[in-house]
Amino acid sequence: MSEDGTRSNPFGMDVDCTNCEELCETRETVVHGYGDVAAEFVVIGEAPSEGADESGIPFTGADSGILDVLSGFDMCEWDDETPVMDNVFLTYVTRCRHPERPPTDAEVSNCDPFLTSELRMINPEIIVAVGQRPLEALAFEYTTRSADDFDVEAEHATTVRGRGFEILPVIPPREQTDEQRAAFVDHLSDVLGRDYRQTKGRRGR
Repeated sequence: MSEDGTRSNPFGMDVDCTNCEELCETRETVVHGYGDVAAEFVVIGEAPSEGADESGIPFTGADSGILDVLSGFDMCEWDDETPVMDNVFLTYVTRCRHPERPPTDAEVSNCDPFLTSELRMINPEIIVAVGQRPLEALAFEYTTRSADDFDVEAEHATTVRGRGFEILPVIPPREQTDEQRAAFVDHLSDVLGRDYRQTKGRRGR
């Protein structure tokens, strides 16, 4: 791990994955996680955008709005076009881009071992779930609620108690109104301003 928080796929996950045959034909890159492996914050999106597919770095290109928010809290800096993460790890529910549709349930299932492994190895305090699909992916294993109970629009900029960490649901930045963006910034500020480590009570960084 480099000291500046710029490591792609730090856990050496399969970069030639063929579990989803159709996506092998549409992707440029298998986009695994990126950033600080000792992070207390993990940001999870649904699937790579075109920019992330090209760069291999989550949330770059058109989906960089979440990084803009993190930059305002000194959790992300830019080295040319490369984000340098501080206490943040970026990842996706699925790892390959289809240019014409969102991930299928089968693709989510195929990628679940990647996400599960990253979360177990990082063991974060806070997960920022960007969009409906990440919330649903976290529901079964990490909360006491079913996926059907989650609505990212209704729970945007709130905190959901998970098993061992807290989840912050967020509407994707490209879909947010100015008011929704301000609400997320305010809520994240509140989270950073309190002792969120009490979620687990087992790490004293």
